[in-house]
Amino acid sequence: MQKMQSLERNDFMLDSNCLYVTDENGNEQKMTILFTFDSQDLGTQYVVFQREGAVDGEVFASRYDEEGNLMPIESDEEWEMVEEVINTFAEDEENAG
Repeated sequence: MQKMQSLERNDFMLDSNCLYVTDENGNEQKMTILFTFDSQDLGTQYVVFQREGAVDGEVFASRYDEEGNLMPIESDEEWEMVEEVINTFAEDEENAG
């Protein structure tokens, strides 16, 4: 089962399929973007990613705006929708492989 976390940092940069996040200690961490998606119902964009080379299955998800700022996912309704999308993605990956 995948673990879900919301990343709340605003400091990040995109580099092809990678995301660089600066944590509260000023350390830059490279993340691999799994996918992005839009919610038409909520009018919000999401990015789903994990630490580069992660083997623990820990997955992060955040909202992001047009300027590329990450924002936390706060409501249970939003989490349920994001988890459903991630589960569908994981099932599609398993079926393709």
